[in-house]
Parts: sequence; structure tokens; C-alpha cells
Amino acid sequence: MNQAKWITTAIIAFVVLIVILIFSNATFLTIPPGHKGVLFRPFGGGLDKERIYDQGFHVIAPWNTMYVYDVRIQEAFETMEVLSRNGLNIKVDLSYRYQPMPDKIGYLHDEIGPDYHRRIVIPEIRSATREVIGKYLPEELYSTKREAIQDEIFERTQKAVAEKYIILDAVLIREVTLPESLQEAIERKLREEQAALEYEYRLERERKEAERKIIEAKAKAEANRILNASLTENILKDKGIEATLELANSPNAKIVVVGGSDGLPLILNNN
Repeated sequence: MNQAKWITTAIIAFVVLIVILIFSNATFLTIPPGHKGVLFRPFGGGLDKERIYDQGFHVIAPWNTMYVYDVRIQEAFETMEVLSRNGLNIKVDLSYRYQPMPDKIGYLHDEIGPDYHRRIVIPEIRSATREVIGKYLPEELYSTKREAIQDEIFERTQKAVAEKYIILDAVLIREVTLPESLQEAIERKLREEQAALEYEYRLERERKEAERKIIEAKAKAEANRILNASLTENILKDKGIEATLELANSPNAKIVVVGGSDGLPLILNNN
């Protein structure tokens, strides 16, 4: 009896072990960092869109299914050929960053599913890019309006994907490729514009230098006029006498002749 009971217990334990092994993947679940889960209960109301399961270990019933979404920011690239406003073909390389709304993955899974990038993000990016670039000329995309075009593509796409529970973090224009002849023409035009600006700068600098010289000459002329008006003959003689006295008192040997042609003393160095 004891042996039969032991065999029965062993068989039951073995069956339980087999059942646990079979359903372990469905019963015990770990959600990794940067991910969130939403639970589908086939016998309990279907998809629970409101409750979001965070990262970590979870135990669920074997007949339920946990759908796990990566909610970290992801980056993707897109290369497109679009038409500009004047009908020329332009190749554009874009990069963009996106992620699902972490607290709305239940609604995202119910309405779109895990393939939301291919079904929603890519078509919206392409549509916005074609629409925006179609309003501009190639040279504007190549140079002056590039940042404005990039921002407009981002705003249009962001608004569209937000309605589908997706966050668009950024859109960047990585490279623009124009037809070779057009690119050469634009670069030549830019060089000519730069040369014209440089020429204007030189003219402005020379004009300011000429103005400076005129102002300086006028200042010198005014100073001379004031000086000449203040220097009378008596003042000049008085200054000459003072200078003569200072030289006469110096230790150097000299001859002083009183009564020059202008009435001032003359000093002759005897060395």
C-alpha cells in the first residue's frame, strides 16, 4: 500500500511538473526595462486598455496573453524622391524619432497593433514631406529654408500621429540631393552672392575710412585756425625770450647775440 501510494504521489507530482513547464512561459512573465504591457483576457472582457503593466515580474493566468511594447524613443530613416514647386525631382534623406504613448498602448494595440511604425508613422512622414517640399523651390530647400521646411514636416507629422497614440520626438533633414546641373547653378549663385556681399563690405569700409580722414583733416584745420588766431607777435617774442634764457643758463658753451632780424636774441653754439 505504501509503495502504491508513493507511486501515485510521484505520478501526480510528475504531471503537475509537466503542466508547470508547459504553461510557465504564459504564467510567469518578465517585462524588461523600457517596455510596458497590456493584458488580453479572452474570458474576462477582452483587452484591458486602461491598465498598463510596468517593467518587472508578473504572474498571469495561462489563458491570458500579455502584449509587450517597447516605449523607448526609437530612431528610423527614410529616403524619398519628391517634387519641388517647379516640378523638379529632389532626393531627401530624413531621420526621425518616435515612441508609443506609454499610457495609451492599450488603445494603440486595439486600433493599430504592434506594426504601428509601418502602418502609421512611415505613411504620415512621407505624406507630410511631399506636401511641404512641394511648396518650395529647390534652392530654398538646399539653403535658406531648410530649417523651416524641417520644422513644418515635424509639426504636420506630429499632429497626425498623436491622434493614433504615437509621440513624434523630432524630424531631421539629413541630406538633400538635387539634379547635378541645378546644384551647380545654385552653388554658383551662392558664390556670386557672397562675392557681391564682400564687395559691398569693402566699399562700405573704404567709404568709412574716407569719412574718417575728412573728419581728421577738418579737425586739424580747425585746431590750426584756433592756434594761429591765439599766437600774436608779442606772444611769440615772449616765448622766444623764455627759450633763450633757458638755453643761456645751460652749462654748454655758447655765444649769445642780442638783436636778431626778428628782434629775438640769437644763440650760437661754440662747440
